[in-house]
Amino acid sequence: MFPEQSLAWGQSNNVIRKLAAYAAARKAQIGAENVFDFTIGSPSVPAPQAVTDALVELVTNTSPVQLHDYTPAVGLPSLRKRIAEDLNSRYNAGISPEMVFVTCGAAAGLVGCCRGLLNRGDEAIALAPFFPEYRVFVEGAGGELVVCAPHADMQPDMENFENSITEKTKLVIVNSPNNPSGVILTADSLSTIAYILRRAEKKYGHPIYLVADEPYRELLFDGSSPLCITHFYENSIICYSFSKSLSLPGERIGYLAVSDKMADKALVFASIVGALRGCGYVNAPSLMQRLIERCIGQTSDISAYKHNRDLLYNGLTELGFECVKPDGAFYLFMKSPEADARAFSERAKKYELLLVPSDDFGVKGYVRIAYCVAESTIKNSMPAFRKLAEEYGI
Repeated sequence: MFPEQSLAWGQSNNVIRKLAAYAAARKAQIGAENVFDFTIGSPSVPAPQAVTDALVELVTNTSPVQLHDYTPAVGLPSLRKRIAEDLNSRYNAGISPEMVFVTCGAAAGLVGCCRGLLNRGDEAIALAPFFPEYRVFVEGAGGELVVCAPHADMQPDMENFENSITEKTKLVIVNSPNNPSGVILTADSLSTIAYILRRAEKKYGHPIYLVADEPYRELLFDGSSPLCITHFYENSIICYSFSKSLSLPGERIGYLAVSDKMADKALVFASIVGALRGCGYVNAPSLMQRLIERCIGQTSDISAYKHNRDLLYNGLTELGFECVKPDGAFYLFMKSPEADARAFSERAKKYELLLVPSDDFGVKGYVRIAYCVAESTIKNSMPAFRKLAEEYGI
């Protein structure tokens, strides 16, 4: 009666949302201060003052008709120009305004890439661990998601990656800094990925597109510098969101940018435009487009995330838990003391610790801990983590 795939997605929420709903219910029952909710990756620091100032200025000094009017489907020309200028000035990215599409967050950009570049039966490779919705985006486009397992340090296993590529491979999705591990892809990793893809393109006689999902690009620690995907590979597309850098997750504003080095860039861009048109996409929120134009290049105070990372990582490792130390984003990947991460996550609930099991992220045996929370949540959770460690004899 209904499309089987759509019904299945609608009836089964992803594991992150399920645990977040459980957290909300527990907070209502026993008080928020008694629940250690590490489920959702929603920024815990406010948007910078520049955002508030720009919003007030726009609402005060712009005519309501202009403020809320339609924009071109691909975005305001002035904003597209500012985005290209920002990418080129900061990263020498080689992006022209004509190849920038303003989207409703990075997710809309990823959906556009999948629906615009995948034919039914094509394959898309995700380097694990990966954001679970990649599977929905790929399968919704009629493609098949191929998962490439990582090394223990969560850097890509290049042998696995090369062996994952087939004649059906059409695109590869990378995410750095990574959700859920916080790991940053190294220059060596990106160079090797590019080398392998060029060889595969030559072998199979068709382009393979590298899509970089980059909502955490500015959230870097310990002197790490962002690496621009267009420097490494010609057939690359950047998908970006201002959700994390400007603490605006609910406003759904971002962009995708197609590399000027791509030989068929105009056709790729047109196909993505057409794909989103087929999804009923009209334009990104006009107010947010005008806001971003005034605030591009700004960031929230991300120092709180590094502080939380150090507090959490040091506290957990002192208790004996094994963790992958994150270099960016606001997630920590902790190894489960038992093979079944779902069972471990369930047991942690006894101590009101809400941790996301790693199975849906494409690897087994870990839990994701989102530390974009109040400092007090981390400090107050340590006795509960200690009890959990003692239960496992750590």
